[in-house]
Amino acid sequence: MSEIAPLAAQHLLLSLAALGLALLIGVPLGLAAARRPRLAAAAIGAASLIQTIPGLALLALFYPLLLAIGHGVPALGFLPALLALSLYALLPLLRGVIGGLRGVDPAARLAADALGMTRWQRLRLVEAPLAAPVAMAGLRTAAVWTIGAATLATTVGAPSLGGPIFAGLQTEDWTLVLAGCLAAAALALAADGLLALVERGLARRARRPLVAGLIGIAAGLALALAPLLAPLVAARGAGRTVTIGAKNFSEQFILARLIGDWLGRAGYRVRYAEGLGSAVALRALRRGDIDAYVDYSGTIWADAMGRHSVAPAAVMLPAIAGWLRPAGLAGPLGFENAYALAMREESARRLGIATLADLAPRAPGLRLGSDLEFLSRPEWRAVAGGYGLRFGATRRYAPSFMYRALASGQVDVISAFSSDGRIAAQHLRVLADPAHRLPRYDALLLVAPARARDRRFLSALRPLLGAIPVDAMRAANYQVDRDRDKQSPAAAARWLAGRLETR
Repeated sequence: MSEIAPLAAQHLLLSLAALGLALLIGVPLGLAAARRPRLAAAAIGAASLIQTIPGLALLALFYPLLLAIGHGVPALGFLPALLALSLYALLPLLRGVIGGLRGVDPAARLAADALGMTRWQRLRLVEAPLAAPVAMAGLRTAAVWTIGAATLATTVGAPSLGGPIFAGLQTEDWTLVLAGCLAAAALALAADGLLALVERGLARRARRPLVAGLIGIAAGLALALAPLLAPLVAARGAGRTVTIGAKNFSEQFILARLIGDWLGRAGYRVRYAEGLGSAVALRALRRGDIDAYVDYSGTIWADAMGRHSVAPAAVMLPAIAGWLRPAGLAGPLGFENAYALAMREESARRLGIATLADLAPRAPGLRLGSDLEFLSRPEWRAVAGGYGLRFGATRRYAPSFMYRALASGQVDVISAFSSDGRIAAQHLRVLADPAHRLPRYDALLLVAPARARDRRFLSALRPLLGAIPVDAMRAANYQVDRDRDKQSPAAAARWLAGRLETR
């Protein structure tokens, strides 16, 4: 919860920057389009088309686009979020400016011309004041949309109030979800209220509401700039800022905090890029957009390297280390989190299913629930092809909800994780893989190219290597995932750190 305030400031900074860029594009374009019907139709049509793209997809699409540009252009974090949110804000801005100018009474223009005003004087003294209420309505809508959509920026590594919302959804910490939602809503309402004051001041030519609104906006801008100033102040000290990445499930959140805590003790200033997809996280590491994160050997082996064979750790790890260069493999953490198919113990016993081979003839009458990635991964294709698995239905869930779906009977089989504490807590049976279609999934600590040669950085992380037994990781995961006495990922990371220190 202590992170809400700094995240709110970063959320506000991103939203204001996106709104500012949208204004720089939208206002001149709207002024030009107001008197050119074809340009107006094209601009509104393009902005409307952008609005039809789901916000999450629009953010994600900027990642490969910026990646293709290269030349040091950051593909993750602030820039893709800024561009996507600016495009999203264009439609209400354009409609406001164009609609406001077209609604100006022609008699007012004729009067201005009769007084000998130039075109610029007519726009500034007559048209703009008369169009301002409609244009401000568009700006207010754009501001509320942008602040709301900025929560999605977390998925591309930009810190925002989406961080607690996504983390809370994955860990079923509804307090965290509510805190993120309320903070985002409060920012949107405050922005709308301040812009309403400005609108009222312009419409009534009243100085007091106009000044009050502008002062409020200036205060918000100062608050938003605080995250920019903090790193500058911190840079004067001994610490250096590092970014720790995490994918979108409890274990990743815990490990990110554990790594961050360890680096914090070594004097680094730590920030987090959480909720990343597997491919995005790995590319971000190799580009240096994040400094470290934990991935799994099977994921890199099958998904990134395209290997279809199953190999022992002694073969996989050197091959992965070589493939990662110039990024680095700091080392295994000491436990494995393998993909596995699991069923309720009672169902498995009743159907006589102990292995994936036993499951194959029963699969057409069963429903498979998976996480969001599993059914698109080569591991699933290897398992389905190797055992001839053809389920009657498949459904995708966020990992936390996947276990809920199995417990409630909405699905019969799930793609579980072997280090998940809920396997034992929910009395699930993990089905054996006698044909060894699934590779090993050793948890690996990966570091960015610049950090692979940073002795201080590697030395700070060395105590974590080979130090986390799977039972400790399961216990930490269960602290976050259980229903009662639920802990935050940060608290579970501190507990795990305590276990490591007492070994």
